[in-house]
Amino acid sequence: MNVQQTAIAGVLVFEPKVFGDARGFFMESFNRRVFDDAVGPGLDFVQDNHSRSAKGVLRGLHFQKAPHAQGKLVRCTAGAVFDVAVDIRPGSATFGRWVGVELSADNHKQLWIPPGLAHGFLVLSDTADFLYKTTDYYAPPMEGAVRWDDPDLAIVWPSLGQGMAPLLSTKDATAPLLRDLQ
Repeated sequence: MNVQQTAIAGVLVFEPKVFGDARGFFMESFNRRVFDDAVGPGLDFVQDNHSRSAKGVLRGLHFQKAPHAQGKLVRCTAGAVFDVAVDIRPGSATFGRWVGVELSADNHKQLWIPPGLAHGFLVLSDTADFLYKTTDYYAPPMEGAVRWDDPDLAIVWPSLGQGMAPLLSTKDATAPLLRDLQ
């Protein structure tokens, strides 16, 4: 498995070796030793989540506050998404910066988002199945969100097509700006 660092410390792209032929493919989607070597030992996944979304759905930017901050290992198993991690850790050298990666059923890439970062994705294909492995349980009182189109973040989301706006939940459409979270 190839592990690539991104412009934000700790945010990693995992790219598995895929063995394919006329029958299909095989890949190792998770290996504890490779993961521990990349992020450090001691993180355990406690919950798996699966979402299916239609083209143009934008989910995020979501996070959970300490002491229930979640690390997430995410991948797209059907379709394609543009996945984004935003550094919202106070005092971080990359506070307010973001990285985006296309995750798809074709490229098999996974993104590791450490605890303390916000996360979101935009569905690029007709539908997309998206899987999350999390390091802490969902804790509704600790959840938070940052507005997907925060001008200070200036995330460059892929175009959805002429006249198409992203499909948002009420929570995401009314999320605060990063500067208003304090």
